[in-house]
Amino acid sequence: KVLIDVPRSDLAEELAQSEPKTQVLQDTLQQVLDRREEERQSRQLLGLYLEALKSEDSILSKVAESETVPREVDVVDTGTSSTRAPAPLVLSDQILAALKEKPAPELCLDSQDLEMVLKEDTQALASALRWDKQKTEALQQACDQELSKCLQQVQTLHSLRSTSKGKKTLP
Repeated sequence: KVLIDVPRSDLAEELAQSEPKTQVLQDTLQQVLDRREEERQSRQLLGLYLEALKSEDSILSKVAESETVPREVDVVDTGTSSTRAPAPLVLSDQILAALKEKPAPELCLDSQDLEMVLKEDTQALASALRWDKQKTEALQQACDQELSKCLQQVQTLHSLRSTSKGKKTLP
């Protein structure tokens, strides 16, 4: 890089070469530096792409796991009771602890846990957390928004992957 920045006449004199030959030398050196920078940027971009693929694979595996988890069975209301009791909680103690202790618990939960919080009866969840219904609804809404973001990221990564696969087939 230093040779590129040296005035051409000084470099020609130091190398005992003509100025046109010195110019060719400086141009060649600049091209080498430019190519190295492009290669560095390409490696960096490839690294980011590989990280995105790994992230997509982990998100997809979590989504696949959540789809294979047995769903709750719906209970038919026979009308024998005048007041409806809240359904029992299916959330683990670990999830409940995260919901109680973290300032933004929706950011600490994976997509499967977010789905479970969303499926939970609001009244039962409020009771388990010892919160009022409004705070519990706000939590479930935040979990819904975070889950939507996760699913959007998965869709974006799928789009990137399909785009990159399509470019591989081009000549």
